[in-house]
Amino acid sequence: MSWQRQILRVNLTTSKCTIEPLNMEWAQQYMGQRGLGSKYLLEEMDPAADALSPENKLIFATGPLTGTMASTGGRYSVITKGALTGAIACSNSGGKFGAELKFAGYDLVIIEGAAEKPVYLHIENDKVELLDAAHLWGKSVWEAEEIIHATHKNPQMRIASIGQAGEKLCRYACVVNDSHRAAGRSGVGTVMGSKGLKAIAVRGTKGVKPNGDAKAMFATVNRVNARMNDRDELSRDGTIAMMDVVNTFGAMPTRNNRQVQFEGAEKLNAEAMQTPNENGHTNLVTNAACFGCTVACGRICKIDPTHFSVKDKPQYHKASGGLEYETAYALGAACGVDDIDAATYAGFLCNEYGMDPISLGGSIAAAMELYEIGAITKEQTDGIELKFGSAEALCEITEKVGLGEGFGLDVAMGSKLLTAKYGHPDLSMAVKGQEFAAYDGRGMQGMGLAYATSNRGACHLRADPYSSDFETTDTAGKADIVRFSQDQTASIDSSGLCLFPGGAGWKMEDYCELINAACDGEWDMERFNQTGERTWNLERVFNLRAGLTKADDTLPKRILEEPATSGTAEGQVCRLDEMLPSYYELRGWNAEGVPSQETLSRLNIS
Repeated sequence: MSWQRQILRVNLTTSKCTIEPLNMEWAQQYMGQRGLGSKYLLEEMDPAADALSPENKLIFATGPLTGTMASTGGRYSVITKGALTGAIACSNSGGKFGAELKFAGYDLVIIEGAAEKPVYLHIENDKVELLDAAHLWGKSVWEAEEIIHATHKNPQMRIASIGQAGEKLCRYACVVNDSHRAAGRSGVGTVMGSKGLKAIAVRGTKGVKPNGDAKAMFATVNRVNARMNDRDELSRDGTIAMMDVVNTFGAMPTRNNRQVQFEGAEKLNAEAMQTPNENGHTNLVTNAACFGCTVACGRICKIDPTHFSVKDKPQYHKASGGLEYETAYALGAACGVDDIDAATYAGFLCNEYGMDPISLGGSIAAAMELYEIGAITKEQTDGIELKFGSAEALCEITEKVGLGEGFGLDVAMGSKLLTAKYGHPDLSMAVKGQEFAAYDGRGMQGMGLAYATSNRGACHLRADPYSSDFETTDTAGKADIVRFSQDQTASIDSSGLCLFPGGAGWKMEDYCELINAACDGEWDMERFNQTGERTWNLERVFNLRAGLTKADDTLPKRILEEPATSGTAEGQVCRLDEMLPSYYELRGWNAEGVPSQETLSRLNIS
């Protein structure tokens, strides 16, 4: 059994912690992690409840392959109603925390209610307690981790926590674990902050046992891992290798999507990260791997100590989690900034204060455009000259957002609320309130559809139309590619594994083979795919009950009406109207995007 078959329920209002059996009927239907956590969320709360109310629930979920010997088996997800979107949120993270939670004996931890005073959750196998966190409140993620480790004197303890951004309810606060891995999107850390929960600290020694023959599981892992034959580029360059590919193609969102190519991309790419600057300083220190990972795409970087952002701040002279592609885009191209050290510094602050760098960058970009058109003034921005391309402005405003100070409080609302406040809602490059990732929907038509239909708001990890989009801007067939890959991605997210082996040689059959080896019952590709389809439709039901409609399956006016100015898709807009009706039909939904009763019955969703 690769399910631990038990959950931990923590009621912050009553301070009661109980261990309960896992609903194995649901586990067989939804596998684990994203799917199973979403099932518990829908069954246990009213989707119409306010995301920041005690009625919302916060679920930390592992998958059946989390903590196993399967490559990349360190994933966990945080599932809740998102503070940024008002939609269902499922934010996935790596590092070592997820595996440790599984080793402690839990498939899920369900957090409910709200604490009267700040607390943190301490777990050592069956020993579970809520402890006072008054001394941690106001501390950064880095400080809180250090204090908790010192308190419990256990260096093997793994910690997931929020920083000042989550405490002050920045709408896109994240949950950070292992110092620089994060459940980053949709404001899951904001919900954690609203509940007065500072951290979860966990140490587990129970291990994980596969279903049946452990030797057979080991043989399956060896066989499947041998098929991962294309990982060298990800190990060497990380995800930032995409910078040149997307920019050359003409789908790099630049200056709040005014342009689709960034002239400063070569100063932020993999080569720039690995090449010494004029001071002889190299940004990249090494690569890094999460638990059980054979890809090791993570970046550990160091800022030039003479750079303006840190020259008087020796605490940032150490190496830490560096720029990934999405972070480099959001804190670079989206804001017109080509200073790799400034972007790295802003990224460090995201880890330290607990903020999603994609939504932060998108919100700063929107603020910069508001500033440049005169909708906000220097007086309103606390004296910051918030212009596109200003590395100084990027660093200053990031500090203010993280600490919840001055104009930073406005940027912390997210681009949707920010631009609405200042009278220009069309300048928010977001879907369902969540800011775009690093792909423009005019150059990549399938990604435009994927953004529009994503249940958690604009996201690059909820579908896989990349190959098709780089081949053609023709919309024919895009709806089916998006729909099918959304289902498969949902299954991978539910397994406890990462998506990246799929870019390093694995096929979906490899994921399925591992699930079949580890879990009770027979898991073939039909069942694997249907599990993802069931999860996708369940998320859709949650959103409909939360009040979202077909009107939320759209893109900003700029993407639908303003043609791309260069690149492969020059002169084109995203033709969402050609794809969305076909997508709904393929999903078995009506013209308003509501799943038919036939679809729900087939998937056993009530």
